[in-house]
Amino acid sequence: MRVLLIEIVILCAVFFGVCYLGTGTDQKNLKNYSSYPVKVQNCIQEIAEYDGRFEETAKARIWAANFLVFTALFLLLGIPIRQENFSHNFICLLVLGQTLNVFDLLIIDLLWWRNSERIRISKIPQKELYQDPKKHIEAFIRALFLYFFVALVDGYLLTLF
Repeated sequence: MRVLLIEIVILCAVFFGVCYLGTGTDQKNLKNYSSYPVKVQNCIQEIAEYDGRFEETAKARIWAANFLVFTALFLLLGIPIRQENFSHNFICLLVLGQTLNVFDLLIIDLLWWRNSERIRISKIPQKELYQDPKKHIEAFIRALFLYFFVALVDGYLLTLF
């Protein structure tokens, strides 16, 4: 369990680092267009300078890409905590994923992202436009299922070795 706790802390820190480094300029922030509240998206669409600099990505496509990335990552993270028992592997990976999911919602999305000037589009600086948590809560719910299926697949794969 100690190894699992260390993995959780490192994974959350790395995840926050990736989110932090993926923001800070309009160019970077526009890549995260789908994360912004609808009001911000509408404002972005009205600014000619941003035309063609953002892409609306289907949620299913994002989910599938995340599934592949986290399946590979959690398989690697599962090796040090692996046991021959499927239940152990599944539960450990589920705890890893859901802890990351809760960290993402509470710390990254609700505390940092909604309040950070770093994520704001330069031509849309009004903090109140970024406060709607709906997109973050929807992403959290989708990730509940994502990490369940990742834990299921990787838990099984880890029992085969």
